[in-house]
Amino acid sequence: MGEDTENRPSTPLRTRTRSGRRWRLVTVALLVLAVTLMLISWLLGVAVPGIFGTEVKDRTGPAVLKSVQDLSRYEGASGSYQVVVDLEHDARFLPDAIRGTRTLYVAHGSVGAYVDLGALGEDAVTVDAERTEASLRLPHARLAAPALDPERSYAVSKQRGLLDRLGDLFSDNPSSEQAVNVLAAQRIGDAARESGLTARAERNTTAMLKGLLGGLGFERVTITYS
Repeated sequence: MGEDTENRPSTPLRTRTRSGRRWRLVTVALLVLAVTLMLISWLLGVAVPGIFGTEVKDRTGPAVLKSVQDLSRYEGASGSYQVVVDLEHDARFLPDAIRGTRTLYVAHGSVGAYVDLGALGEDAVTVDAERTEASLRLPHARLAAPALDPERSYAVSKQRGLLDRLGDLFSDNPSSEQAVNVLAAQRIGDAARESGLTARAERNTTAMLKGLLGGLGFERVTITYS
C-alpha cells in the first residue's frame, strides 16, 4: 500500500501555474474586448440592448423670475410654420467620415403679428364734438420673434465624423442644437414675412376696434396705419 501511494503520478507545479496564468490572460482579454465594444458602440451611436440602458433623473431646479414687462400689444394674427433644416459642416481636405457633421432637423414654430397700442401719441385719437365719429392712427403691425415648439420639433438624423465624436468626449454640451435652432427660427421668420401676416393682423385689429367703439355709440370709426 505504501509503495502504491509513493508511485502515484502527481500534477507538476509548472503545469498548474501555466493553467492559472492562462485563465488570467483570458479574463483580461475578455474585459478588454468588452470595454472596446462599449467604446465603439458609443462612438458609433449603436445601443446594445440590456447593457446601455439609461435611467432618467430630473434634478432641474425651480424657474427663477428674471424680469417682468407690461405689454400693450394686440395680437391680430398668428401663423404656424414647419421647416426642414439640413445643416452640414464640412472640413477641407478631410472626408466626412473623419471630420464633419450633418443634421437633418424638422422644426415647428409659430409667429405672432401685433399692433403696439401702447405707442400711441396724444394726437393718435380724435373724437368729434357729438362723439359720433372717431379717428385712430395706429402704427403698422409688427412680427414677434419666432417661437419654436420643442414638443413637435425633432431631429431626423445626425451624422458626425470620427473626430467630431471623439471631440464630444471632452465637450460640455456634445448634443447642442443651438445652430440648428437659430437657423430654423430664421427660416420661420422669413416665411412669416412672406405670408402677409402683418396685413392680416391690421385687418383684424381694425375689425376689433370698430366693433369695440361701435358698441360705445360711435357711428363712424376711421382707422389708419402709418
